[in-house]
Amino acid sequence: MSVYMEPRESARYWFGNDERRILEVLAGRYVGANPPVPFALRAFAKSGVLQTREGLYDMNLSVKLPEANNGDYAYVYGLVWSDDERSIDGVMEPLGPIRLYVNEEQLYRSNAVDEMKPGARAIIPLLLRKGWNAVLVEARKTEAGFGCRFGADEAKVRIMQVLAPFAGREGSAGWVFTGSMKSQLYGSERGFPDFKLAEEETGLTWLPRVKWTKEEAKLPNCERLFGRPVQPAAAYGWSGLQLPSASDTLMLEGHALGPTSIWLDGLKVIELQSAGAYRTQVSASSGFRQLVVHSVSGSGGWGFELNVYSGGNLLPLEMPAAVHGGEGAWLYAGPLDPEAEPDPAAVCTTTALYPAVDSEGRADGHTYWMIDAPQSMVRPYYENAMLSNKWTTGSATNYGRWDYPLGVTMYGLLRTARELNRQDLADYALGHIRSCTDRYEYSLWDRDQYGFPSVNHQLVLIKMLDNCGSFGSAMLEAYLQTGDEQFRTIADVIADFMLRKLERREDGAFYRLCPGEYAADTMWADDLYMSAPFLIRYAAATGQNEALDEAARQFLLYKRYLFIEPEGVMSHVFDFKYGKATRVPWGRGNGWCLFSLSELLEKLPEDHQSRSALLAMFQELCAGVALLQSDSGLWRQVLNQPDAYEEASCTAMFAYAFARGVRFGWLEGKESYAAAAHKAWQGLTGGAIDRQGNVHGVCSGSRYSYSPEYYMYDLRTVVNDNHGIGIMMLAGVEISRMSSVIKLRDAHTRL
Repeated sequence: MSVYMEPRESARYWFGNDERRILEVLAGRYVGANPPVPFALRAFAKSGVLQTREGLYDMNLSVKLPEANNGDYAYVYGLVWSDDERSIDGVMEPLGPIRLYVNEEQLYRSNAVDEMKPGARAIIPLLLRKGWNAVLVEARKTEAGFGCRFGADEAKVRIMQVLAPFAGREGSAGWVFTGSMKSQLYGSERGFPDFKLAEEETGLTWLPRVKWTKEEAKLPNCERLFGRPVQPAAAYGWSGLQLPSASDTLMLEGHALGPTSIWLDGLKVIELQSAGAYRTQVSASSGFRQLVVHSVSGSGGWGFELNVYSGGNLLPLEMPAAVHGGEGAWLYAGPLDPEAEPDPAAVCTTTALYPAVDSEGRADGHTYWMIDAPQSMVRPYYENAMLSNKWTTGSATNYGRWDYPLGVTMYGLLRTARELNRQDLADYALGHIRSCTDRYEYSLWDRDQYGFPSVNHQLVLIKMLDNCGSFGSAMLEAYLQTGDEQFRTIADVIADFMLRKLERREDGAFYRLCPGEYAADTMWADDLYMSAPFLIRYAAATGQNEALDEAARQFLLYKRYLFIEPEGVMSHVFDFKYGKATRVPWGRGNGWCLFSLSELLEKLPEDHQSRSALLAMFQELCAGVALLQSDSGLWRQVLNQPDAYEEASCTAMFAYAFARGVRFGWLEGKESYAAAAHKAWQGLTGGAIDRQGNVHGVCSGSRYSYSPEYYMYDLRTVVNDNHGIGIMMLAGVEISRMSSVIKLRDAHTRL
């Protein structure tokens, strides 16, 4: 009997020892299940509810509704989508009396202590159903305050994206809130607003407003969006139109209130030196055509009108990118320096920022696209797995997410692509990585504008190695393949964090300070993987051997704290609060160590001062781990506990390390280690990888404990958990390479 499936369902039953076919199936299933869906562009009102740097939505209604009196009520309302039924922890920090309803069920009511204690915080389990979940917050004003801060615990990992309710706001991001009122309006006994209706049907005015007043609507487009500048300023307008004919003659006509240039698919077709009407005829072929307008303010106002005709018929213009919640046909960016020469090719993108100026014409940071509505910015959102967490993938795509398990996955895909000579797999992995890096500058700006980023959450809010090392290593692997300098630039930021800013013990060892958290003052075996592979590749990419030396140093320091004598394995964690290691050899924690140490030994020069000690460490760990392999070929969740379940991700890591040790000649008794690696691979392909390429038996993400039972019974396995998919591919690559080396050695011996 196989470990996690019937033998007939296993990859081994159908593909035997053909590692290449199994790699194809693993990679193909992952790519098929995670299509390259782009970030969602949504309209977002900057005057609405913003987030704190921790990711909580700041519903301080004393600021939003300064006219409210003590005793008044107000409501904040939003929608959360969940791909499956799931539970997450919500965080509530009341600033006054608060009630929280989810799907018309009251989940929280503040008490006197919550309301009066500064910094009070409640953790609220949120059970979210599949589909839309309506979240309503009721706040009452007192002398203590008015409103709350609310969101998901660990918000940069468990992304809780909130969309606006009501038909007129469909697709736009953010909460809506009422004005102040004298009495309660909603609740268990009073009913709740129907988010599917138009907001006017509630009888209330909901903020932030998304419609212009009649007076504002009469202003020229750029003027109502950006005001009337004291000094001349410019703005971009970006739109498009679909031409069905093979070729067409178009008539462009309109009026501008200042110097204006217009491009059609990068070709300048209009250039006005001053305000006035224009009319020109151009030819265009079928397909979606891009229009860019550069409008400079004039003495009579600021804005433009543009109509396009074909055969005397007015053609409809449309938004050049899909912006959910955005009406109209144009995106706008401004105010800009009127003297800067526009490049239409650089304008037609949603990944760039544009240098901004203030009303006096002075440089004023950057700006981004907005729609023709009050303070309505466009924001890209990672919401492919809404309410995704670091441990389960749900049913949505992982594409575009920056986090550490996906760093292993991208590395596995890049190695698999080379092994199979599959450029399509390499392009997919590079596309995922670039979807993050292309928006790096934007995500920094977004964080500073709105308090909390909408994309690249962990990258731009780096606090620990988990946030940057693993995906950063995959990014550097991509850099070493492509030479893309953007990858290098971001790697410099990560390297500076690791080498200059990361918390260290007195002896220089990396550790987790995490003040106020359960993991405060701890050292995790996992962090050898979160740091060393990145530092190794950074040294290769830059020639800065300091990074390679640091990786070597950390392994020897961690061994002092975590190595368990005489078993030859590593504790998962050393807790400095108690001054001792947990002495629980968690399987994947040991896997991270051996995996990363094998990568270090591959790149460490033969004459490096630490090489002999690190080679001895590798050999000790391999020997200790080899003794604990089960009859099935897999290793256990807690390595030295016979009753622990057999776990697939640590098995793949040990197979990877053993195969590399044999291939590079680091291990004595190569035959026994080669046999152990093959046995592990057979156990995985026969019991953990099925014929569709699904990966079974991978432990979910771990906290830590001094008790083995926590790992054995609280942490269960998840099908297609991202912690295991990439390492399965990497193990398959190394088993294939080890087999090739052994065949060559055997052939050479026979000769």
